[in-house]
Amino acid sequence: MTKPTMYSYIYEQPVKLAQILENYPQQFKNLPDLTQTKEWLILGTGSSINAAKSAKIYIEKQANVRIEIEEPFNFQHYEKSNPQLDLILGISQSGQSTSTIDAIKKLRAQNTAPSIAVTSITGSEITAETDVTLDIGCGRERVGYVTLGFSATVLTLMLFGLHLGVKKGLITFEEEAAELADFKEIIQTIERSLAQSEHFFEMYRDEFKTAPRFTTVAYGPAVGTAKEMETKFSETVRVPSQGIELEAFMHGPYLEVNPEHRIFFLEVPSPNLEKEQLLKAYEQKCTDFIYTITTEKTTAERTLSLDISVDEFKAPLILMIPLQILAWLIAKEKNIDLTKRIYTDFAQQVKSKTQVQDYV
Repeated sequence: MTKPTMYSYIYEQPVKLAQILENYPQQFKNLPDLTQTKEWLILGTGSSINAAKSAKIYIEKQANVRIEIEEPFNFQHYEKSNPQLDLILGISQSGQSTSTIDAIKKLRAQNTAPSIAVTSITGSEITAETDVTLDIGCGRERVGYVTLGFSATVLTLMLFGLHLGVKKGLITFEEEAAELADFKEIIQTIERSLAQSEHFFEMYRDEFKTAPRFTTVAYGPAVGTAKEMETKFSETVRVPSQGIELEAFMHGPYLEVNPEHRIFFLEVPSPNLEKEQLLKAYEQKCTDFIYTITTEKTTAERTLSLDISVDEFKAPLILMIPLQILAWLIAKEKNIDLTKRIYTDFAQQVKSKTQVQDYV
């Protein structure tokens, strides 16, 4: 059997995500009645919290809930929980993130709200601390750079929000069918998007290879994508990388931009698109290395056009795909061997995982 890599998991996404969608709504059959829930807390770190941020606004829109998303370590030791909290979700793809597990333990000692472990490993440690488990349906991802698991988590959470909206009577069966058709169309474009992304890399190979710094700017639901870019590029490309919300970038971080800075702008249909385009036009005066990833159809220079009709609430499901493949290809171009594990004792030394990770 060929040893899996980050690259191979990226290319598994069209099939795996299609399977997750096909399983709808069976993956939610074991969940309790959540139709009265309104105040949610989601705990997670790394790609898990980025996935939650990517799905948050879609869930809130479909299920009419309010979601707080917290880093579990800081939440456990310093934060106060919402007294109206009526649902707890702990996201850990491996099911072995100690901070998420510990925060859930503390919460459940103080709160009677139902709790759900969102994971790809049923029977893992986190599932012992929650009432029920929601399997994200991608199986064990045996590399340290999560790609498939991120996308599977985003899709599963969005479908969860959709299903609950139907159960609450907020969404008609016709509207549900239309949403599912949109998800199917997005998934069907992933293979094409991967080919487009590889071509985009070839066009700007030298610029990406020599980049001293990367920033991604986004707004709305795509901010979760920008934060996942920060995580993925830091892990793989290993130069300073930042994902930041549009308005936050305008209040300080814009001052660090120099002629060598590489900036990605994520663009989706939105009333806020005009403001991002104003920012992009300004930054094009400061550096030549401005790139755009858009869901729209365009032939604009330095632009990766995904050419898919999708609203901004579901756009995070497709926007991260190009950044995943760019992370792999840029690392490879820089002669960074992502199949060679580094800092193999890290999780045990700093107690971030409950077990040695089964990575290849």
